[in-house]
Amino acid sequence: MTHLYKMTLSYDGTNYCGWQIQKDRKSIQHLIQDFLKMILSEDIELIGASRTDAGVHALEQVAHFLTSKEIDASRIVYSLNGLLAKDIRINKIEREKPSFHARYSAIGKIYHYNICLSYYQNPINRFYSLHVRRKLDMELLKTAAKFFIGTHDFTSFANKSDEGAAKRNPIKTIKRIDIIETIDGIRLEFEGDGFLYKMIRNIVGTILDIASKKIALENLNKILLAKDRKLAGKTAPALGLFLVKVIYDNKSDGNSSKDLK
Repeated sequence: MTHLYKMTLSYDGTNYCGWQIQKDRKSIQHLIQDFLKMILSEDIELIGASRTDAGVHALEQVAHFLTSKEIDASRIVYSLNGLLAKDIRINKIEREKPSFHARYSAIGKIYHYNICLSYYQNPINRFYSLHVRRKLDMELLKTAAKFFIGTHDFTSFANKSDEGAAKRNPIKTIKRIDIIETIDGIRLEFEGDGFLYKMIRNIVGTILDIASKKIALENLNKILLAKDRKLAGKTAPALGLFLVKVIYDNKSDGNSSKDLK
């Protein structure tokens, strides 16, 4: 008999190649999975809700794994955090229904992208926000952001559009893009049913190019309809992007049947 467990975790992605295992590179999935195998003395596959890229951070990533054992979740959390570097923390492990899947049970995700607009960037934030020194037209920025809200074919804003999720279904719905003023700039808050590979970073880069008048606002619809990544703006760096929350439908399966922490 197998038991399914849901894991909630946070990490600073600065020193990693991303969530997903890559040959000869240090990934978050690989580290946690190997320590789980050692602790549980059996082969474990850890499945994440989001395959965050190199340098992308997570305030709340979700993953799941199957094991033949009924575990003491609190002790596993304690053991993992003792083994992992301090830039990865396991926040909670809880028993889940067999139907739960960290990726496929998710009905939405929230990401934030931080932009510093001050002439000098606070060095504390240098790995966690994009420093933009060029002059931005904030009204253009806000208008451009609103354009992306709704259901669209986002092929023009996806890297590797001929494979993976972008090839299967490039149509996604963005529920909101809120622009929040911060001490030294702005935070773009994205909420949607899902996002293609580098889609948010490509949208951010395009919005910034419009706000600095490198791309004309009236070209946005043309870019979207063209389904051509080369027409959109540059990809914004990974360091400003945070996975903030993975959303599940409580009615269908997403809430745990029993919190074991």
